Amino acid sequence: MPELPEVETVMRGIAPALRGQTIRKAAVYAPKLRWPVPETLASTLTGAEVLGLRRRAKYILIDLKGRPSVLVHLGMSGRMSVFEAGAEPPPRAKHDHIELVTSAGVVLRYNDARRFGAWLLVDSDDHPLLANLGPEPLGNAFHSEVLTAALKGRAVPIKAALLDQTVVAGLGNIYVAEALFRAGLHPTRASGKISARHLEALTQAIKDVLRDAIASGGSSLRDHMQVNGDLGYFQHSFDVYGRTGAPCHRAGCGGRVARIVQSGRSTFYCPACQH
Repeated sequence: MPELPEVETVMRGIAPALRGQTIRKAAVYAPKLRWPVPETLASTLTGAEVLGLRRRAKYILIDLKGRPSVLVHLGMSGRMSVFEAGAEPPPRAKHDHIELVTSAGVVLRYNDARRFGAWLLVDSDDHPLLANLGPEPLGNAFHSEVLTAALKGRAVPIKAALLDQTVVAGLGNIYVAEALFRAGLHPTRASGKISARHLEALTQAIKDVLRDAIASGGSSLRDHMQVNGDLGYFQHSFDVYGRTGAPCHRAGCGGRVARIVQSGRSTFYCPACQH
């Protein structure tokens, strides 16, 4: 499932093609994705002026002038492709489910082989998918004091707490593992008993690993591709994720990466230097 860096990468890739443009044509070829595509999606988009694009947690929001916003979730296999004006786009592929054509002649296509993504219309950020999300980890509203308050008195393991989207928005299995490694924290530590000093280090590690991943175009493990078709390459920089048995990258550690299962999901960490 794409996490924050992958979604941010896709959003940044399609924004120049849509921002400030008018959608001349919108077509929906698959009415059922993760949730039914609104019957009014195509008519809402057609003729709409795109004010801008933004990311909230793992969602892309396309804001339209005087109309509801479009909420896009990439699901497990959702991909966006942009075909520039003046170039004949290739024939529509089997899993190209949504297509937008701008007044400038740019074509955007959404492809989703597993159909686990979503295109929805939302009137505001009070929509149920958005209303209870925690702060954006790369925003000014997320800092160590906020994290400390969110974790106070909680016995849940720190890894599980960071995956809770009401605590902090957009984090997933990969980047939580990488941030905990950078902060030197064991994933099973009770979240409410971590010192302020360590939570400050964790907050900075979260920001750093996300920025590094975005700069690398995200991580391509299965389906993620950038809008231009390139793969992300942050997976080549993983310290722990998927590296079971490999030597720890921390200088002087000498440990080896281990794997445990928490809440049915794999957790990777170094037992020698994460405490």
